[in-house]
Amino acid sequence: MGISLFHILVVDDYDPWRRFCSTTLDGQAELQVVGEAANGLEAVRAAEELHPDLILLDIGLPIIDGIEAARRIRGVSPHSRILYISAGHSRDMAEEVLRTGADGYLIKSETAQGELLGAVRTVLRGQRYVSASLKLQDPAGSPVEGVAEDAEAPQPVASILL
Repeated sequence: MGISLFHILVVDDYDPWRRFCSTTLDGQAELQVVGEAANGLEAVRAAEELHPDLILLDIGLPIIDGIEAARRIRGVSPHSRILYISAGHSRDMAEEVLRTGADGYLIKSETAQGELLGAVRTVLRGQRYVSASLKLQDPAGSPVEGVAEDAEAPQPVASILL
């Protein structure tokens, strides 16, 4: 019996970050990046065409921001899971996007390669993922934190992108 293959759309206006994510994810047997987009409108179009299992979605996108893009994506690809990846360290922002139905929130500057993979796999299993430094709670009061399950020797993203 073969490995299930999950299709992923990577959306970010910063090309080196998109490449980092795509390269990291494509290196995993069960993950396949099927598309990339550099702005919110491209993200909506790609989601409608590709119907990916997961969309890595930046919040600060040109044309339409990630939050508006996610609203539109829900209409054209309702089964796609959304993992926001943002430069923002705001607990309020993370809570807001989770209330809109997002499946996770990952802070770019704190992301190691292993944490990215752990977050993606957590969300694909149907669980929520939030960068551990934000220490959020779900509606039942349980902590929602990230667990870097693949963190053998994580490297900070800043060092990977430079």
